[in-house]
Amino acid sequence: MSSLINSAQGTRIAIVGAGIGGLTLAAELRRRGLDPKIYEQTTELREVGAAVALSANATRFLRDRLNIGAGLAEKSADVDGLVFRDGRDGRTIGRVLSREEYHERAGAPYYGIHRADLQQLLKTAVGEDAIHLAKKCVRVDQSEDVAVLHFADGDTAEADLVIGADGIRSMLRREMLGYDDAQFSGCHGWRGIVAPELLPSLPDPESIQFWMGPGGHLLHYPIGGGEQNFLLVRRHNGPWEDQPWVVPAEKNEHLRAFEGWHPAVQEMISKAPAAERWALFTRPPLERWNNGRITLLGDAAHGMVPHHGQGANQSIEDAIVLADCLIEGLTDGRGWDAARERYQTLRVERVRKVQIASLTTADVLHLPDGPMAQARDERLGAPDAWERHLAWIHEYVADRHLTPVGALSTKNVGAL
Repeated sequence: MSSLINSAQGTRIAIVGAGIGGLTLAAELRRRGLDPKIYEQTTELREVGAAVALSANATRFLRDRLNIGAGLAEKSADVDGLVFRDGRDGRTIGRVLSREEYHERAGAPYYGIHRADLQQLLKTAVGEDAIHLAKKCVRVDQSEDVAVLHFADGDTAEADLVIGADGIRSMLRREMLGYDDAQFSGCHGWRGIVAPELLPSLPDPESIQFWMGPGGHLLHYPIGGGEQNFLLVRRHNGPWEDQPWVVPAEKNEHLRAFEGWHPAVQEMISKAPAAERWALFTRPPLERWNNGRITLLGDAAHGMVPHHGQGANQSIEDAIVLADCLIEGLTDGRGWDAARERYQTLRVERVRKVQIASLTTADVLHLPDGPMAQARDERLGAPDAWERHLAWIHEYVADRHLTPVGALSTKNVGAL
């Protein structure tokens, strides 16, 4: 790897955003001999949202590439399968894979973890010396020779390559397009974390569960310490008018929205204040992820709704593939422009499919009573539910088309 490090001397990579995708990319690049710098707008790394579900398509890389598997196992709950329930009577509609079956089929664990814990593990893998806080990027000027990042505090930084990992409200995406293309999904939600001792009625507390009903659903899963992280989603009546994406919630509005649902649902959501209501936005698929010296990653490239729980997982897939492509570009002499084009080619159709599946899942979960809901229940309860609906996401190995890790050539590289 010394030849790679020598060839990269003087190469400057700036990553805008210290979310899950940006931290994963920085950790992998540093592990492989490069020295990226992260510029984060907040004054400290703190959680955004309560928790995150990490499926096997991401945990395999955190374990095998970044070597934080032991820390993940310590801080996480290892999810014991997926359960679909009727939101009102609580009956089990479908049960997909046990913990052991999931490990065997998908090749890695399915973890629920507090975002703050995951962020700390990734920060340690990166090294604090690479992370620059209180650096809100407000503009990037590009020339043939360099990109210049301008920060709100008046500072600047030069880079040869800028990675936009600045989330679903990405400034770099907006700057690339010239406008804000955020689209309201038609749903809003409430979030919370509840201690296990407050949930005596909850069935299958070690599973990830969807409680489905007309116009809404409850998703919850265990995280480290046995707590339950939940997202309560409801169809919104009309458009989301010009207002912040997060608004104060009226007292107990989430309880009123799910009045008449199963006692275990009421028990869980009543134990969290749910002081804020979140509009769920998405971004339309992009044809181009690269513009000059800027490349987008994660939610900045493909912001999606959380109904498949894939936002963080797709960001991790992006980070691994982009790191591999950049390393290939340095080692085979084709350069970073070709490497970034290859990254886009390898990722664009995959995330487009996940984006669409995530968006349309709300329609499936929220069906009114009737023949269509009955047909859905039959499909989700069928023995082939995993193969038909979930295997293509969880069993996917994002680097299977790339040169083996550490290799210095592109021999045997396939196409997506």
